[in-house]
Amino acid sequence: MPEETEIPGPQGRVCVVVHAWPRLSMTFVAQELVGLEREGLELWIATYGQPDKIRHPIHDQLKAPVHRLPVRRPGFFRVFQAWRKVRHNPGYAAARRLFWREFRQGRKGRQWRAFARGVILAAELPPDIRAIYVHFIGSSATVARYASMISGLPLSASAHARDIWTSSEADIRSKLDAMQWCATCTTIGAQRLRELADRPGTIHLIYHGLSFDRFPKDPPVRSNADGLDPSHPVQLLSVGRAVEKKGFDVLLEALAALPRDLNWRWLQVGDGKIMDELRRRADSLGLSDRVTWLGAKDATAVTELYRSSDLFVLPCREASDGDRDGLPNVLMEAQSQALACLSTNFSEIPELIRDGETGVLVPPAQVAPLASALERLISSPDQRKMLGAAGYGRVRSCFDAESGIRRIAELLREMMR
Repeated sequence: MPEETEIPGPQGRVCVVVHAWPRLSMTFVAQELVGLEREGLELWIATYGQPDKIRHPIHDQLKAPVHRLPVRRPGFFRVFQAWRKVRHNPGYAAARRLFWREFRQGRKGRQWRAFARGVILAAELPPDIRAIYVHFIGSSATVARYASMISGLPLSASAHARDIWTSSEADIRSKLDAMQWCATCTTIGAQRLRELADRPGTIHLIYHGLSFDRFPKDPPVRSNADGLDPSHPVQLLSVGRAVEKKGFDVLLEALAALPRDLNWRWLQVGDGKIMDELRRRADSLGLSDRVTWLGAKDATAVTELYRSSDLFVLPCREASDGDRDGLPNVLMEAQSQALACLSTNFSEIPELIRDGETGVLVPPAQVAPLASALERLISSPDQRKMLGAAGYGRVRSCFDAESGIRRIAELLREMMR
């Protein structure tokens, strides 16, 4: 167990449960937690997933200690010691009954690991913890709910995208019923959760937005590349995990459909489970000499790419398992640097991008409209500059993170009281 040198505040601390920490793909979570500390809240992070090796600078701004729960199968001794400590707690019997009910209904190995982690978390919570707050209402909320029941501490959550759309309705209903409140960052997500909640008023729509102090304020001068000069190709950029919902397979097909004499190159940032499949597809389409797979990068490197590229492309869509993005942070990040964005009219993206005004949107999972938009924007540096400037103005005026962070802080303080 890690040593803790921080002196707890008079109101106590909030236990924040996240699946893995730190994660490059969850910059918005790190942004929120740093903001909550600036609002005066003291945090204690509990995590059990495998952390990423690369860190964003914002991770180093967080003061909260990180408590590591078992990553894989929880060891018997740690589980036994925790069970001995909490087995007489008033809420333990109810948590055990819930476990056995879900154990019979679900994936037995996963349910056992979640219950074991919940028991360990409840036993190892510092005495000054006053509330439990969990990011995502999937597996991490299962752990947090067990810990909340056993410890008697109030529970709340922020739900985002995959957790809302791939969890069963029964699972979401059960978890929402156990929470004092749940925040989510998209209108469509809030609508779904309110339909499933017995108490719709406990669902709060709170955009996570961006903390703009993490990014250069002055946008760069964009190039006049128009795809005609082979020595000066238009630089296309995508930032996102190599997973189905990002639509990179559709993007490869659209790039292959462009005129062969149009000069461009595509840079992709991020790792993921379908990376090998994407590489093979690029090879088969004859695009390998125009595509650069950059892998995972920290925030500083990604920001430099926003500033040096000509067009940001993220053709989001619904995955075959129902997974989808809400409002991808990377679109806001790109617009914060006045980089023109091409995406899809899917999920909550139209809340950020107004088609033809602050960016371009095409139907999801369709090659021809995406290829047409790519050809038009690659050939028109003036339109890219216009869209980039308009996106810059809108994102900085309407999507500042601070108001949302203040609202989360208010809800947490109320819960602690």
